Amino acid sequence: MRNPQTNGKASQGSDMDPGDEAPPSTEGTGEDLCPDCKGSGRVDGAKCENCGGSGRVTEGVGGA
Repeated sequence: MRNPQTNGKASQGSDMDPGDEAPPSTEGTGEDLCPDCKGSGRVDGAKCENCGGSGRVTEGVGGA
């Protein structure tokens, strides 16, 4: 699920990639495999734009 406030886009000047829902180490989040590149960091031979080539995205951890 992408952050509706950012429309799935990282804010300029942050350390977030487009696929991140929050900055790394934010309470209530965790790291997961990028759904676009499946953790490889590459899509069709190019750096994955969703995760910035890391293969991982930061997502909210549900519960309550």
